[in-house]
Amino acid sequence: MGIGGISEKRSGMSKKASDGWLEQFAAIVARWVPDAISAGVILTIVMVGVALALGNQPVQVMDAYYRGLWMLLPFTMQMTLVIVLSLALGVTPFFRKAIAILSRLPKTKNQLVALAFLATAFVSYLYWGLGYALGPIVAVYFAAEGERKGVAVDFPFLLAVTSVAQAAWQYGLSSSAPLLVATEGHFLQDTIGVIPLTATIWSPAAIIHEIAFSAAVIAAACWLMPKSGRPISQFPDSCKVAVQPPVETGDTRGLSFSERLESSSWITLALCAILAAWIGYHFLVLRLSLDINSLNATLLFLTFLLHGNVKRFTHAVQEGVSASWAVIVLYHLYAGVAGLIQFTDVGERAALAAASVATEWTFPLITAVSGAMFSFFIPSSGGQWTIQGFVIAKAAMAVGVSIPRAILALGVGDHMGNFTTPFWYVVVAGIARLDFRNFFGYGLIFATIWFVIGVVVFTFAPC
Repeated sequence: MGIGGISEKRSGMSKKASDGWLEQFAAIVARWVPDAISAGVILTIVMVGVALALGNQPVQVMDAYYRGLWMLLPFTMQMTLVIVLSLALGVTPFFRKAIAILSRLPKTKNQLVALAFLATAFVSYLYWGLGYALGPIVAVYFAAEGERKGVAVDFPFLLAVTSVAQAAWQYGLSSSAPLLVATEGHFLQDTIGVIPLTATIWSPAAIIHEIAFSAAVIAAACWLMPKSGRPISQFPDSCKVAVQPPVETGDTRGLSFSERLESSSWITLALCAILAAWIGYHFLVLRLSLDINSLNATLLFLTFLLHGNVKRFTHAVQEGVSASWAVIVLYHLYAGVAGLIQFTDVGERAALAAASVATEWTFPLITAVSGAMFSFFIPSSGGQWTIQGFVIAKAAMAVGVSIPRAILALGVGDHMGNFTTPFWYVVVAGIARLDFRNFFGYGLIFATIWFVIGVVVFTFAPC
């Protein structure tokens, strides 16, 4: 056997070992980590036990749970719209055409990696749902165009890069906790007040983090990209993602009045005009900042506008609703847990315990670690803030750390769960029509970069 054969054999053994490790990891997660709803029930039981163990009377515990269970009704509907509208917006022809145009620009491997990352990070910064919906499509289009030009690109690795780029939403315009605390009437307003976005996602620290993380990932990705990678042609199911759906002819002959109405554009334009007026009144007349309501109004406007008629909009929303069913129940389970923490002495004691071991300089690290632990069981940034927000806020005030710094540090831990568990990788893999184990291992490398940069920035940078 020649040297080339030995090298090829070792490469195959290495790949099998890697695949075996990933299979074992996925099996352990599937066997031991409960689904989100089961985890919510378990957390509720544990929190009831903790509250009783700390000396709270059963009536007080039940009252706390009663007060908490339905306190997130408006927020639940807001987040449901966030998911549904983002998925409906992501399937519009506008975005697919824009991605196809961008994919033709890079001429080298490094340019392709950098632009794929930046394109996904940009839409993720605008809205987290767009990042998850469009990131896999970016990887498919860019990999296909790279192969057509003879640029050596490993498709699974590129898919990992665009998956990592989605982390930009943590400090973007749809960041859950910053948007929630910037909204009048949020559930912690009596404790921390209303905090403007200028103190959180638009603070110097958050901006520095976005820039530093993006630069570090692009540099690492260009360096780590496999030299002789697996082109997208080796994944025929993934290639089909780039196939454009058929375009409607616009022929309305033979349609009933109601069907013509659904296919017409004037109803859509009328609603868009009303929504545009609302958005203008919110930002220009009242001079209010971005919050969850104004974000959803903007998403609704763009989704209607880009789909063009009620028929296409309705079909896209119906497809998106299936992805939001869990949130409708989950946030109420989280709210019940939050009530047990907030309306008994559990939160106060937990905050004092955290404050006793933390200092101004170690608080961001401790917060990030605790956030990572919770995020392993709670695949929702908003749900995590609901459960941890009261304790984190109280501990921050006790240590002398600003609430915005505490919120931003918690975001580091929150996204570690997205990096280190298969949940979101499986979502991305489903869109790209690829086994998530082909690129999951790469995400763990980028997770280390995320955590180190996040802890350093939110410990020392101004916010």
